[in-house]
Amino acid sequence: MSAYQAKEAALEYIQESNIQKVKVAVTDIDGILRGKYINKEKFLSAAQKGFGFCSVIFGWDCHDSCYDNTKVSGWHNGYPDVNAKIDLNTFRKLPWDNQTPFFLADFEDENGLALASCPRQLLKKIIQKSESLGFSSYFGLEFEWFNFKETSQSLQEKQFADPTPITPGMFGYSITRSSLNQPYFAALMDEMHQFRVPIEGLHTETGPGVFEAAILYADPLEAADRGVLFKSGVKEIAHRFGYLPSFMARWSSKLPGCGGHLHQSLWNKDKSTNLFFDATDKNHMSDTFKHYLAGQLTLLPEILPFFAPNINSYKRLVEGFWAPTKSTWGIDNRTTAFRVIKSGPSSTRLETRAPGSDINPYLAVAAALGAGLYGIERKIPLEQAPVIGNGYLDKQAKPLARNLFEATENLSKSKAAIDIFGESFVDHFVNTRLWEWRQFQQTVTTYERERYFEII
Repeated sequence: MSAYQAKEAALEYIQESNIQKVKVAVTDIDGILRGKYINKEKFLSAAQKGFGFCSVIFGWDCHDSCYDNTKVSGWHNGYPDVNAKIDLNTFRKLPWDNQTPFFLADFEDENGLALASCPRQLLKKIIQKSESLGFSSYFGLEFEWFNFKETSQSLQEKQFADPTPITPGMFGYSITRSSLNQPYFAALMDEMHQFRVPIEGLHTETGPGVFEAAILYADPLEAADRGVLFKSGVKEIAHRFGYLPSFMARWSSKLPGCGGHLHQSLWNKDKSTNLFFDATDKNHMSDTFKHYLAGQLTLLPEILPFFAPNINSYKRLVEGFWAPTKSTWGIDNRTTAFRVIKSGPSSTRLETRAPGSDINPYLAVAAALGAGLYGIERKIPLEQAPVIGNGYLDKQAKPLARNLFEATENLSKSKAAIDIFGESFVDHFVNTRLWEWRQFQQTVTTYERERYFEII
């Protein structure tokens, strides 16, 4: 079915069915899905021209505290509406909400152009760049996350301390642990499939109550849509079972963090040839692949906030916990930032391992693809040797930033980031990350009270 046919089919379904409401959603800078129900008549009108959505979603943080350092939306302009344009190609039905029709939307400015601060529009911009260079691409996202026998209310009452995991102990790839929660496992697999977010694999990871899901690969926009909808959908399904999932990068200092890895490959326009594969190369890597990887290797220290966007993200990027600490690569090596998977013509690909499960999928995919294309355009040579063995011991590779402030400072100085993503977006994103850092710096933590309250 063509895109046009898909749009017509979506509109026809809404017009001819007995449904009375539709759910529409957008994504903020943190990758949080925000939306509303609208009635059938309102939807049919909005499907043609869009609808007004309060710009505050680009003027506040993940806890709805208003920024004081951004230009897009704030007290300075009164938080006006911006136009949300419904993407009819995203039509889905919500299995856990009586098959209510669901659509995603993008933001446009007053001239009908892409709003610079909209994450989904940013990814579209990078995809257009890829296509102009003669490439199509596939991305597949993986997420690890913890699951707890909690509700939002019980967690508040516990002051977010000592949540109870749905299973105890460290038991990765466990058949018995998954059978303890078989109805929840089955609901994730079945309902996500019905929601057009197909899960390729689902298993327990090492840690109490932690799962990992690999989402079936797709083109970059669809892959990122699936990533956003997966995280939101897991939470909605879990609530029905009395569980509370967390996609924090690392919730406990005693346990490994949660990755949000990106698998990717470039293809020719008709997707008949994997341009990363070269049978004559010892690692099956084409020159295109090498330049793409070199672009990401070179720019990772500058664009790290796209992959590690929160204060907590950097608690995951520590040695010995299955997350990279340096800009390194290797062949099938999970201790490096970039894992080259050399396989046959259809499956040779790159896994970018710096992202945590707390990513905004649109920004992470845009950053990976944008940095890779940057390397191809400039023919950046892959001079860095692959790591053999433990990537944490590599003395030559450039270390990654140790906290969000340091990483954001690197991003703010990056000419490459402005070239790839545009000055307006980089300015907005940098200031939102600096806001996050300021909020953290002003907070007195449990750690500080326990360490200094009595002793000092």
